[in-house]
Amino acid sequence: MAKTSPAQFVRQVRQEINRISWASRRETGTATITVFVMATIAAIFFLLVDLVLSNVVQFVLGFGG
Repeated sequence: MAKTSPAQFVRQVRQEINRISWASRRETGTATITVFVMATIAAIFFLLVDLVLSNVVQFVLGFGG
């Protein structure tokens, strides 16, 4: 494999950066809000599952004593 000079490497990096399609400010905001909403929904779901399972375990363990 041929070695690339530092100048050639920098040119290649700039070419790759120019090919990137960056998200707009609106798309970034929408994605951020979506992530926060989904994380909140997941947190509430796991909170409810944890509460139900802990009550079931307490009932089962308390039932024998």
